[in-house]
Formats: sequence, C-alpha cells, structure tokens
Amino acid sequence: MDILVFGAGVLGTLYATRLQEAGHRVSLVARGARLAELREHGIVLESAQSGRWTAVGVNIVEALAPDDRYDLAIVLVRHDQLAGALPTLAANRRIPTVLLMVNNASGPSEAVQALGHGRVLLGFPGAGGARRGHVVRYNVLPGWLQATTLGELDGRSTPRLRTVAAALRRAGFPVEISGDIDAWLKTHVAWVSPVANALYMVGGSNDDLAHTRDGVVLMVRAIREGFRVLRAHGIPITPARLRLFEWLPEPLLVVAWRRVLATRFAATVIAGHANAARSEMAALAAELRALAAGTGVPTPAMDELAAYADPAQPTAPVGSARLPLRWQGLLLALTMAAGLALAVRLRRACSKKP
Repeated sequence: MDILVFGAGVLGTLYATRLQEAGHRVSLVARGARLAELREHGIVLESAQSGRWTAVGVNIVEALAPDDRYDLAIVLVRHDQLAGALPTLAANRRIPTVLLMVNNASGPSEAVQALGHGRVLLGFPGAGGARRGHVVRYNVLPGWLQATTLGELDGRSTPRLRTVAAALRRAGFPVEISGDIDAWLKTHVAWVSPVANALYMVGGSNDDLAHTRDGVVLMVRAIREGFRVLRAHGIPITPARLRLFEWLPEPLLVVAWRRVLATRFAATVIAGHANAARSEMAALAAELRALAAGTGVPTPAMDELAAYADPAQPTAPVGSARLPLRWQGLLLALTMAAGLALAVRLRRACSKKP
C-alpha cells in the first residue's frame, strides 16, 4: 500500500517506520523544526524494552496536496491539533480511507462532517513514548494491555478494516477490532485524563505521584466518576476488562496504581506522553467535564484534578496522604477471593484418584 502518516511525533515516526519495514511505501508529513530534524538525522528510534536502536530513512513530505494519491492516511496528531489538520485532509479527495488514531471524548461528528462518513476509520495506537532530542524512545504495548485498536463508525467488520488491521499486524503491532470504537475512545479518555491530571498535580513525575497517596486516591476516584458519567449517557465501558476500575476496592486499586507508576514503563509511556501533551490533556479534561454536565453524576475528584491541567496551578505537596481510603467492598472482595481459593482446592482434592 501507499500510506501517508500525518504527524511526525513519537507515534507517527514509530508507525511510519514499522509500516515501511513491513514493505509498504510510506510518506511522513512533517513541518517546522521537526522537518529539519528528520532531514538531518532521519528517524532514530530506541526501544525502551530492548534498548535496540533503529535509524531509517522514510520519505518526508512538507504537506499533503489536494491531488496526492495514497491508499490510506493514518493521522497521528494530538487531539488539540486535529481541527487544524482536517481542512488539509478534507481538501484531498483521492485518499479513500483516513484512519484517525487520536484521543477523542466528543465523538467523530467533526471529522465526519469534514471528511465524509465513508472515508473515516477510528482507532488508537497501542504504543507510547517520548522524544529526547531527535531520538524517539518508545514502547509497543502488549495486546493484553492495549493493542492498536481500530473500528468502523457503524461497528461492522469491513474488508478495508481487516486490510488495515492486517497491515499493522505485519508491522509488528498487536491489533484489535472494536465493535464500538466511539465507546472505546470515550472510555480511554475517562481513565487517561485523570491519570495525566494526577501527574500534573505533582509536577509531572511518575515517581512523585507513586509516592503521593492523595494524588493516586483522587485519580482512582476520578476514573470511577468518569465511568459513571459514561454509563449515564448509555456508553458501555470498553474494553470490558476496564470494568475492574469500577468494582475493585479502592485500597487495592491505589496499591496497584502506585506500583505501576513507580516503573520505567510509566516514565516512558504514561508520564512521557502526558508531559509532552499538556494542552491536549487540558482539552480532553474539558470534554470529559462537558459530558458530565447535566448527567447529575457528582464529579468532585475529576473537577479537583482537572484544575492541575493549567500550568499556572500550584502543585500539591509530594508525599501527601491526608485523604482517608474508602474501605467499602474490601471485606467482600477478600471473602470472595478466599471462597474461590477454597473452591479450587476442593475441586483439586475431589479430582484426585482414590
């Protein structure tokens, strides 16, 4: 395929490189300082998992012209940059499929109006990272954690959707097809926005957040509030495994999140992106709060954390632990776990030959 990757940040350069290595003809749109950087150094990638470096040359273009022909355009820009990209994409009618892999809590109507219903695919990358100078340090996420996720607006599994999914799989990305990609994207924003704002609460450091219980408590509560907002709109929590955030007891979630946040993975994938995309996260927080308006769902934790998206907001003390944990449900969870363990032991005992 002839593929245009629109956006030369961390994810744009990663997906462009992998797709070219898989045999596709790839062009990458870059502008300004990033364009000069890529022309001087090419694309330089460093795997955060293996430490392996990759340096490749991809065809770099400064703009998409109305008459340029590609089989597929993959848009990998920040949410707050999408409105500026849509007129350029709309002016070109020779690209039949435009895959928007962009955070979005407001829905696809703006993109559909600009591009046309039949051209739009929605998705989200299963990777993350950060730039250090001209070097992109990245993680490709395992499929069980977050695959590259794609979907048609109407939820169908179409030939073009399967073709794009196959191309991305051959490029080394775990891929899932969602039957409700809009719900998937809204669910993603409902948890990633509180995580980013909790990071800003302590100045952007994942280690500092891991050691600040109050920040993690507010984050867990804000995620739950966001999920309740989605349910009030009739939006299912997607994928289903994220429903763990709704029913696991708060103390267990706080412990689990503090351990995750203290890892190098969190530094690269979570904090790296949040700190490079503060304006995007502020826009997403505003969209999420707009969804909450009128639902009657109280969102005190979400509102408190959203204030930290503003760089002028003073940060909170690192290490604060004044908020009492909510222990409701923990005894029930422990009882259920003990009962499950006993049932497993009894089953094993009964299955032994006399």
